[in-house]
Amino acid sequence: MADLSVNIGNLVLKNPVMTASGTFGYGEEFADFIDIERIGGIIVKGTTLHKREGNPYPRMAETPSGMLNAVGLQNKGVDYFVNELYPRIKGVQTSIIVNVSGSMVDDYVKTAEIIGQLDNIPAIELNISCPNVKQGGMAFGVSAKGAFEVVSAVRAAYGKTLIVKLSPNVTDITEIARAVEAAGADSVSLINTLLGMAIDAGSRRPVLSTVTGGLSGPAVKPIALRMVWQVANAVNIPVIGLGGIMDWEDAVEFMLAGASAIQIGTANFIDPTVTIKVIDGVNTYLEQHGYHSVKEIIGALEV
Repeated sequence: MADLSVNIGNLVLKNPVMTASGTFGYGEEFADFIDIERIGGIIVKGTTLHKREGNPYPRMAETPSGMLNAVGLQNKGVDYFVNELYPRIKGVQTSIIVNVSGSMVDDYVKTAEIIGQLDNIPAIELNISCPNVKQGGMAFGVSAKGAFEVVSAVRAAYGKTLIVKLSPNVTDITEIARAVEAAGADSVSLINTLLGMAIDAGSRRPVLSTVTGGLSGPAVKPIALRMVWQVANAVNIPVIGLGGIMDWEDAVEFMLAGASAIQIGTANFIDPTVTIKVIDGVNTYLEQHGYHSVKEIIGALEV
């Protein structure tokens, strides 16, 4: 078997396959289907300083090649996570990473500080790119200045591995990536969902209560792949690729484009065992092509 371990800053993952926040719950929901400890990293549902009800229903819509969501970061807040959820998942033998969101810089900082005190959470993923909340979220992620501000503030308060999730809904994603690198990010993950919408022709109304939402699934993969390649060539920190990864071949393509690790999102809803299939598929690919380590294919695209 090939060496599948990868490094994200000081964080060592047993393999490059992670789950995308909001698509895998807190890991325990999938324990009946797979051995979740085989996964390289589990990024749990987005967590905010205070409880959020999320957006009104309907907030999900299917499209021919992906799904739209406007859940709006529904969660019970960081204190609930610390007191109720963390005790249940802290013993899982893999990297548990918390996705942190907020409406204001102080919200991000306070939430990161609280999560930083948990021994078995080695990293956070800072979500400055959610298109489904009216305040914060994507507002920080669409300008280099805003991204730098929030990441700098969190970096000063949080000492563990800091991953920053980038929005694709920008003119030049490399500009944002360089800004968060300069602010102290250890890694960037991309892409978050693309802003889209669906219309019911019969009622002449939007399908989603929020009118627009985030598009994920196979439709976004070519855009995600292009952005990962651009960012990997623009920064010196590890890149985590996501967006439309449905199988091991997709995962390999993202790594060839420069991703040190990948996240699987929408595919989890279709096949709850997909993460394990991707891990095994990547290993088989490496063995068939004579690679001893997955690190050998990171950025190995020949252009």
